[in-house]
Amino acid sequence: MRILHTSDWHVGKVLKGQPRLAEQIAVLAQVVEITRAERPDLVIVAGDLYDTAAPTPDATRVVTRALTALRGTGAAVVAIGGNHDNGAALDALRPWADAAGITLRGSVREDPAEHLIEGVTADGEAWRLAALPFLSQRYAVRATEMYDLTAAEATQTYADHVGRVIGRLTRDFASAASAPASATSTPTVTGTPTVNLVTAHLTVVGGQTGGGEREVHTVLGYAVPATVFPTSAHYVALGHLHRAQRVDGPCPIRYSGSPLAIDFGEQDNVASVSVVDVTASTAARVREVPLTAATALRTVRGTLAELEAGEYGDAWLRVFIREAPRAGLREEVQALLPRALEVRIDPDLLPAGGTATPAARRAGRAPAELFADYLDSRGHGDDGVRALFDTLYEEVTSS
Repeated sequence: MRILHTSDWHVGKVLKGQPRLAEQIAVLAQVVEITRAERPDLVIVAGDLYDTAAPTPDATRVVTRALTALRGTGAAVVAIGGNHDNGAALDALRPWADAAGITLRGSVREDPAEHLIEGVTADGEAWRLAALPFLSQRYAVRATEMYDLTAAEATQTYADHVGRVIGRLTRDFASAASAPASATSTPTVTGTPTVNLVTAHLTVVGGQTGGGEREVHTVLGYAVPATVFPTSAHYVALGHLHRAQRVDGPCPIRYSGSPLAIDFGEQDNVASVSVVDVTASTAARVREVPLTAATALRTVRGTLAELEAGEYGDAWLRVFIREAPRAGLREEVQALLPRALEVRIDPDLLPAGGTATPAARRAGRAPAELFADYLDSRGHGDDGVRALFDTLYEEVTSS
């Protein structure tokens, strides 16, 4: 069977005040075009459909239309909730999704069977998918209790709980104990040959962040070892980390990455979808199909004169300006580069550690003096900035 794996759409994401809905529509349209061309049996969307738990009506329209278009290609479609999504809100869309032939799982349900999806391809290949939406720390504990597993002890980690939940969901996957525990192992099944699949939205130890993920959900407290996945899984389709990559483990494990860079920290990522060919008796073969519809993000450095001489196309820009700080410098840069979304003083020009002058004593000193000392310590000593502070301070204190 053939699988198209995508994740982390983050529809509704605004970059430094710049809406990107038109780019997101173009990228998802390209995903649909690739799906038509590749003719997968199954499309997996591994979480973070939205960028916020309260998406706008426009963002909701984009996501529902994209899922509908993917289903319209003839592929089965399964989508799960991520840490940016509102799981309950996604579950509220399930009547629509069911009517459209789309499988949507926003949050963990009490019945494990809710997270086991089965199907048969047009060529008669059977497949089953364990679909695990994002689990927060507290709901990981609750999930283990719902599934009648060993009661969670206070000292147990998030990884313990997630591992138990995945173990419960995949316990009916046929054992492949005789196969080598590697990403190239080819599990076998008894009875009807079945392709065993897992999708989840989480951080696996060894995965590399893309640069724009929510830090609180990618730190080690939220990371799980690859060994939580069984050797009997033919492919694990992950979401959460925005860089497309394979993760070493007991079975083929992969992040598809985000289809567009959502922040400047991701400007060097190669946006793509993963196309996977696998059978019940052969190892998964993965191809990355690049996505090119989004506007590029670029970081540029230089003086005003150097920036003026550059060519940047239609890229969104982050600018590190190599000029002494002064009032109005940001406005000068943006007048020169209208597509500059972020303007900063080049860190190389700032005093090391911000300790160019001794720390000012605060007691008995006027706010203007303290602010002037702070500016000097940061290398921002500019009369125009001091004058702006004096004006603002007077307005605030006299109101």
